[in-house]
Amino acid sequence: MISAKTIIRHAVLTTSLVLTSLWVNAKSPCDDYSEDRRPLFGDLHVHTSYSFDSYISSQRNDPWVAYQFGKGEAITLPDADGRQEVTAQLRRPLDFMAVTDHAEFLGPINICTQDAGKLGYWFPACIATRSSNFILQLLAADYWVSLGVAGTSNEKERSFACTLSDCDEAAKSAWQDIQQATADHYEECRFTTFVGYEYTDAPDFKNLHRNVIFRNDKVTDLPISAYDTGSYNFPKLWTLLREQCLEGKPDCDVMSIPHNPNLSGGLMFPDPKTPQEAADRLLFEPVIELVQHKGASECRFDRLAGRGIATEDEACDFEQIKNDSLAMLGSVAGEVRTLDAAPVEIESFGRRNMIRNVLKDGTLLEQKSGLNPFKMGFIGSTDTHSAMPGAAEENNYPGHLGRRDAGYRNIQDHFFSNAGGLAVVWAKENTRDAVFDAIRRKETYATSGTRPTLRFFGGSSLNAALCDDPDMIQKAYDNATPMGGDLTVTANETPHFLVAASKDPGTPNFPGNDLQRAQIIKGWTDDSGKTHERIYNVAGSDTGASVNPESCKPEGTGYATLCAVWKDPDFDPAHNAFYYVRVLETPSCRWSTLQCKAAGVDPFSEDCAAQATVATQAALDDGAWGDDVYGKCCLNPEEEPFYSPVIQERAWSSPIWYSASHKKP
Repeated sequence: MISAKTIIRHAVLTTSLVLTSLWVNAKSPCDDYSEDRRPLFGDLHVHTSYSFDSYISSQRNDPWVAYQFGKGEAITLPDADGRQEVTAQLRRPLDFMAVTDHAEFLGPINICTQDAGKLGYWFPACIATRSSNFILQLLAADYWVSLGVAGTSNEKERSFACTLSDCDEAAKSAWQDIQQATADHYEECRFTTFVGYEYTDAPDFKNLHRNVIFRNDKVTDLPISAYDTGSYNFPKLWTLLREQCLEGKPDCDVMSIPHNPNLSGGLMFPDPKTPQEAADRLLFEPVIELVQHKGASECRFDRLAGRGIATEDEACDFEQIKNDSLAMLGSVAGEVRTLDAAPVEIESFGRRNMIRNVLKDGTLLEQKSGLNPFKMGFIGSTDTHSAMPGAAEENNYPGHLGRRDAGYRNIQDHFFSNAGGLAVVWAKENTRDAVFDAIRRKETYATSGTRPTLRFFGGSSLNAALCDDPDMIQKAYDNATPMGGDLTVTANETPHFLVAASKDPGTPNFPGNDLQRAQIIKGWTDDSGKTHERIYNVAGSDTGASVNPESCKPEGTGYATLCAVWKDPDFDPAHNAFYYVRVLETPSCRWSTLQCKAAGVDPFSEDCAAQATVATQAALDDGAWGDDVYGKCCLNPEEEPFYSPVIQERAWSSPIWYSASHKKP
């Protein structure tokens, strides 16, 4: 049972949110205010030169520059040799974003990089951090990671630079800079910025990271880091956020967003140890990052094995990483340099690395305890370490890790990374409160980088002809629950669901892909305590659209829009369940295919290996490092469990939940 104290805390927070909403509504709305809400596209996972792993990759763009990029301005990035000569720019600006530099080492990196008059600036690890020599940069990366990010000890080490100079003061200075950059670029109604940071605990390289996002300019005095909580102890992050923000500072509101759990070694979502921990998870973590540069975390299906992780869904082979930890980044000069990056067989892969399984287990926990601690909506983001929020376009993707994946290194060392995703919220206007509230109520969806629009409603009063009604959305809001909400139906009712999607319009020179089909994914727990899932195709079909292997241009057509009102044919009011939508686009070429072709290596060609030899020699003649620069371009997808040169971009709505305990008599 949840304690009375916890219930009171939730009541106080709810009252605060209601009062905030009333205050917001009392203000003059934005000129493009929409009562039916509109989609806003953003990125809540962005690193700049204030992050240790960005700076050591010759990336010098700070938080101010990251916000400029998010607004659509061009910036300069390092090439593979560390020279600041690469120009990058979004084709379409974002609507909202947050810079989320690592809380760990904000102070030491400031000491190491900002002021040569400080003694700590000349500490050898600092000199290596600033070096343009690639080997020294790699050694610096190993130093910082082993010091306080990937270790298993609760007593994390402080850098000796902090003995030579005041790292606490430096951390405060960097944190104030981040807040200032966020304030400088906030344009109410046009571009929303949030103060944020990343909590970075990764014991044995198992990713337990969270992005901490504040509602407004009322924030904690310093970021709460893994130094404050110790390893394997992210629940303490919530405790400290409550003490220092929700209860410790007037008007302070905050959430923490778990990273994609595919690299967490099964550790991201343990059963809550206490009712308080379960309540904290629900309060502080309304959404999860479903997709980013380091893979997708919806579900997992191994084509070679012919089976998945608690799934038979073949569409779950999308952008999967072969191992289950951050060691997947351990490739240098085309070779994996750590045993920790070895592929993990499907039998050993953590079941709860995949969020669909987490959601299913949540319905089971609710059956056992009366509370589902895993009611999370979905967003995507990039996790860019090159200060490029929203840079998730396959055909406009320069990499995400400074010189570490610039130019040829993108193919050579980061072939299995992807271009990243986007976070989308349904909000009435583009303001901090409107966007933050949308995330809090989970009216959000994730995309793999494109910009389709996706609506999802559930209820017992949805008319079958709603798709043809010009007031479809207004009536859906009046009579149903939007994505992220909870269904309430009577014992004699069966829920209906409205799915409405439109293709990404793209830009005049780069139009978006057509849609192929919309699916509803259902998960539930039966009377015996066994979890299940089922995929229903509710709109569209495979029309045979494909890509031209010579040009990578689309061939054939799909759908500009998809809409359906669907009734669950298998609904059982006694079973806890969830539903979410997955929309698949027609096939398109992966970023790696486009970059291989640009280098003269065609993944579709029978001569691919010979072409790769020629391109590799040309790269080596030009100063590239490593024996096999472009060989991965010629991987045979029939011999790979997940890779294909052609992908289907997609979007995932936040779920709608049904609880058997909430049904009306």
